[in-house]
Amino acid sequence: MNALKPAADRAYELTKELVLTGELPGGHLFSEGEIAQRLGVSRTPVREAFLRLQVEGLLNLIPKRGAIVVPITPGEAEDVLEAREAVESAAVQRLGRRPELIPAALEQLRAVLVVQRQHAEAGDVPAFAEADALFHRTIVEAGGNALLLSFYTTLADRQRRMNVHALAPIPARLPQVVGEHEDLLNIIAEAETKADTFAPALRAHLDSVHRR
Repeated sequence: MNALKPAADRAYELTKELVLTGELPGGHLFSEGEIAQRLGVSRTPVREAFLRLQVEGLLNLIPKRGAIVVPITPGEAEDVLEAREAVESAAVQRLGRRPELIPAALEQLRAVLVVQRQHAEAGDVPAFAEADALFHRTIVEAGGNALLLSFYTTLADRQRRMNVHALAPIPARLPQVVGEHEDLLNIIAEAETKADTFAPALRAHLDSVHRR
């Protein structure tokens, strides 16, 4: 973490990372002092960081006690999954109409899978979850629809938290998730004729991870 950044920015980045990686899980109560001590700063910039995270919906501030990490509710999680299915499937449909974009998409997706497989072998769930989110974002980027990508980006924090929450209890399944990503990649490789098969495959994949 860059020590030259303002203390409030460093407190914001650290606290957000702790929430997104699940080190501070949903429902957990913690104080400004805990973060201030970790960074060696006063409570004032931490309070500012907490206010920013409350606006983003990640924290609820409790006067004189600290902050509670806002859990992702089942309804919110389902909304995120349905939005992801719609956007990612639309991206692959577009690739099917523009097959000249497919080779570059495959190259980028394979590179992400190499990294994700390494994290699976190491059993590093937070890093794996981040790579998982990158794999799916890369699909949307490959479709080339700037509006859909902009919307999808707003789901990133929720997506990463959901990944950690879903995968942390079952680290042995990480290689299986990589295999499911390979299946999705193979459909994209033939998107010109098989784009319609992507949506059900994606739903089955998300079901296996998030709707167990």
